[in-house]
Amino acid sequence: MSSEATTDSPYMTTKEFAALVRKSPATVRGWRHRGVGPRGTKLGKEVLYHRDVVTAWLQDKERADEIGQRASA
Repeated sequence: MSSEATTDSPYMTTKEFAALVRKSPATVRGWRHRGVGPRGTKLGKEVLYHRDVVTAWLQDKERADEIGQRASA
């Protein structure tokens, strides 16, 4: 069973996170290296992202989007 098939885990892989935000894994890796993405934890060769951290990061992005805030008002 691959890690992508485990949906009950509190962690997601770079590939799973990239699919969630509809970006490539390379983009997600770039965000992490530049410090603009959510905090990830390196475990061996794999980086894992806690789902709660990803959710909080996305919510912060939504709150920071002034144009999006005006459009939904």
